[in-house]
Amino acid sequence: MSVNSNLFVIIFASAIFYGTPLVFAAVGELLAERSGVINLGVEGMMLLGAVSAAMVAANLDGPAAVVLPIALLAAMVAAGLGAAIHAFLVITLRVNQIISGLALTIFGGAAGLSSYLANVWGLGKQPAMNQFGRMDLFGLKKFPVLGPILFDQTLLTYLSWVLVVLVMVYLFRTRMGLHLRSVGESPQTADSVGISVTRYRYGHVIAGGMLAGVAGACFSLTIVPTWANGLTSGEGWIALALVIFGFWRPDLTLVGAYLFGALSSLSFTLQARGIDVPTALLDALPYVATIVVLVIVSNSRISKRLGSPAALGRPYEREER
Repeated sequence: MSVNSNLFVIIFASAIFYGTPLVFAAVGELLAERSGVINLGVEGMMLLGAVSAAMVAANLDGPAAVVLPIALLAAMVAAGLGAAIHAFLVITLRVNQIISGLALTIFGGAAGLSSYLANVWGLGKQPAMNQFGRMDLFGLKKFPVLGPILFDQTLLTYLSWVLVVLVMVYLFRTRMGLHLRSVGESPQTADSVGISVTRYRYGHVIAGGMLAGVAGACFSLTIVPTWANGLTSGEGWIALALVIFGFWRPDLTLVGAYLFGALSSLSFTLQARGIDVPTALLDALPYVATIVVLVIVSNSRISKRLGSPAALGRPYEREER
C-alpha cells in the first residue's frame, strides 16, 4: 500500500479540501467583526453566492478559464449585496445586529431567496459544466505524504492561503489595518482622530459578505458540485464559531477551519475505507463543537480574554460637536 493511501494522509488532505469554504467564510466574518459588526447572515450569504455561481456555471458557454472567474464574481456580487443590506440596517439605521443577521440568513437561506432563484433559473441536480478540479501543482501530487495534502488541492484552496497571508499583513502591518482594529475596539477614539467609523464598517462588512459568497461558490463549483437546496449544510454557523475559535486572527482561523474540515469529512472518509462507524454521530461532531465554542464565549469576560473587539455588536452614533 502506498504511503499516500494512509488513512491519516487522506484525512489531512480532506481536512484542507473541505475546510477551504470555511476559511473564506470565517476570514470574511473576521473582517466584519474586527470593525465591530456581527453578521449572523453568513449562511444566507453563502447560499446566495452558491446559487449565483451555479447559475453562471450552468448557463454561460465558454472555456472554464473564462466561465469560472465570472461565476466567482457573480457569487461575490450576490453575497456582497446581501451584506450591504445588513450594513445599511445595522450601521445607518442601527437595527439590532443579531436580528438583522438572522433575517439575512432566513432571507437568503434554503427556504428563501436562494431556493427561489434556483427554481427560476432551472438549476437541477446535474453536475456543473465548469468546475474547479484538483490541481497537480508542480507535478508533485504523488510526492510522499505532502503530495496529496499540499499539491493535490483546487485553485480555491491556494487562493484561500493567499487570502490569509494578505489579511494577516493588512491587519497587523498596515495603517489601514490599525485603523480597522481601532474602529472595532473604540469607535469614539477612532472618530476623534479623523478615522471614518462608518466607512470602515461598511467596507469590511461588504468585503466579508463577498468572501462568504466565494465560500458558497466552493460548494457549487467544487465540493458538490451542483445545486441543491441548502447545500452549505449550515457551515455558515461553523464559520461564525471559527472566528472565535481563532481568537479573531486569520492564521488561527485557518487552523480551526481545517480541524472542522477534518471532522466534516471523517464520516465518509472512514466509510470509504470500509470502517463501520456511527455516521450520524460523526456528522454531528462539527456542529456539536460549534455549539460548545459559542456557549463558552457567551460569557463577556471570556470573550474579551479571547481577543474579542471591545465594541463588537455595539452601534456607533457620532456625537455632534
